[in-house]
Amino acid sequence: MLQQWVVTATHRQERTYKPPEGFCPLCPTRDMSHPTEVPAPGYEIVVFENKFPSFRRAPHEPAVDGTDIMRVRPARGVCEVVLYTDKHHTTFADLDTSHITNLIEVWTDRYNELGALDYIDYVLIFENKGDAVGVTLHHPHGQIYAFPFIPPIPLKELESSYEYKRATGKCLFCDILFQELEDGRRVVAENLDFVAVVPFYARYPYEIHVISRNHRLSLSDLDGNEKRSLAGILKTVTCGYDHLFGFSFPYMMIMHQAPTRQGDFSHYHFHIEFYPPHRTAKKIKYLAGCESGGGTFINDTLPEETAEELRRAIGRASSPGVMPLNPCATSGKDERGGGASGSR
Repeated sequence: MLQQWVVTATHRQERTYKPPEGFCPLCPTRDMSHPTEVPAPGYEIVVFENKFPSFRRAPHEPAVDGTDIMRVRPARGVCEVVLYTDKHHTTFADLDTSHITNLIEVWTDRYNELGALDYIDYVLIFENKGDAVGVTLHHPHGQIYAFPFIPPIPLKELESSYEYKRATGKCLFCDILFQELEDGRRVVAENLDFVAVVPFYARYPYEIHVISRNHRLSLSDLDGNEKRSLAGILKTVTCGYDHLFGFSFPYMMIMHQAPTRQGDFSHYHFHIEFYPPHRTAKKIKYLAGCESGGGTFINDTLPEETAEELRRAIGRASSPGVMPLNPCATSGKDERGGGASGSR
């Protein structure tokens, strides 16, 4: 009906759900009588295939037969888990920028390797953080889904950016970024290579998009300086979130990159989107009838106002132990890895 695939993965009903702290399967194995997913006493970053995957390299045949309008296909793909650190009581925001830079290198490696598989069309890298978004394991981690098709939201972006490029000869995302910088009210942080904005079309009250200043298609196109810049602004954004209401802020972080299947995607533009479920400190933005049934979001706030709140929160996060927000605040060092707050 919507020309979209729905994946059925009934075995995921049995996945581990909020185990006691001493039995976290993502912590290092410190007691061989209680082995975890990581058979080592410590680690920096670990990637392994999900034990409860939505896609499999060698999938089962569909449980039912399809018809001409109710089509089925094996759910062939790859699902991986990325452990950010061996420290259980921490979050992405607690990582230093050098560690985040290493994590970006890992993401890049997985994007390239999984994307090279002939049955993979799209590699989606994401993080779900917090109970409010349904997290079942609190150890700091993200996931990677390598799809045998392009998911609907990236597909729509690809179609829109293609039509814009065909009509104007320009990149849609580059022009959006130019207008956001020119307006300035929705910019929450920036550095030499990336800009973080509450976009004009934000669907969640505190939604942030981190957009590359340079026209890049994926992590693979970023050089070393750009990866350090990306680490810096991700640190700035996540620290700002935690200082918004004074608690560890839940969110979904979704990486939007070019598909890995063959084709010309030069009209696309690398960016990362954050969807936080909170609309106030104590209220959640639920996807009710209009959003879930109609597909149209109702935002209870103005992006210009929530961006100002986030700028203030990022300012509060600028303290000893957290990166400086103003690259001019320190002496002549290269501050590409830091974040810079301010409206334009």
